[in-house]
Amino acid sequence: MKSGALGPLSDRDRTAAITVGPRVGAAEWPGPTVIAAVNVSTMTTTTAAGPTLGKAFAEALAKKDFPALGALLHPDIDFRGLTPRRNWEAGTPDDVIQGILRQWFEDSDHIDDLVHVETDAFADRQRVSYRFHVTNPDGRHLVEQQAYLEERDGKIGWMRVLCSGFRPI
Repeated sequence: MKSGALGPLSDRDRTAAITVGPRVGAAEWPGPTVIAAVNVSTMTTTTAAGPTLGKAFAEALAKKDFPALGALLHPDIDFRGLTPRRNWEAGTPDDVIQGILRQWFEDSDHIDDLVHVETDAFADRQRVSYRFHVTNPDGRHLVEQQAYLEERDGKIGWMRVLCSGFRPI
């Protein structure tokens, strides 16, 4: 994008734009056509802040620390997950751990490291994105998950997780 195509950007109101190709019939501005603009001045990232429930969840999952994961989950959790081939649902911490997380990351799946974790909050929900390097008998993989959660009584009471699946690297 050409410098200043959307005008000068102040510290108070920064805007990001997505553009495509030349703008047809625009003698006044022959730059690319703006197809979307997003005001980023109110976006808040909590990545550098203290641990959130989402970050604690990602860190415990990276260690396959199932007791720590169980301690993060509310007794009446409403959990749903989506992997490339299946929908998952659970209503108790044990169901989440035994019926889902231990299926997603089996004993033969070694989580080598937590490559990336990012958290954010909006309205009454938190968002966490995390990425693992995983090695198993099929080789080395990258796995990314996006999760949205709500806190209830200091624990995760509602959670939705979308998984990329095991992507070979």
